[in-house]
Amino acid sequence: MKLGIIIETKELEKSWNAMRFAVTAKKKGHEVKVFLMGEAVEIEELTHEKFDVAAQIDIFHELKGEILACGTCLKSRSMEGTDVCPIKTMMDCVELVEWADKTVTF
Repeated sequence: MKLGIIIETKELEKSWNAMRFAVTAKKKGHEVKVFLMGEAVEIEELTHEKFDVAAQIDIFHELKGEILACGTCLKSRSMEGTDVCPIKTMMDCVELVEWADKTVTF
């Protein structure tokens, strides 16, 4: 199954659970793409003793999962894309939803 995951929060536990969901889906053999929107574009750097979002992102990346980051949301925070989370557009978000069999939003 093709799963699209849209994350809109940088709240530690919610974004950690979203990325754990993405990792679990990849490990189960699903194709998974994640789109970061709004404050979620900041999650690549979120580390916490209990909710280590950055570690889940690293695992997802190692599993060849694809993460896309909203360019407008990055620019509004004076941020740039990274190798793990490249800059994308709202059109890419629409295409992710069209591509996916199911879309989940956190």
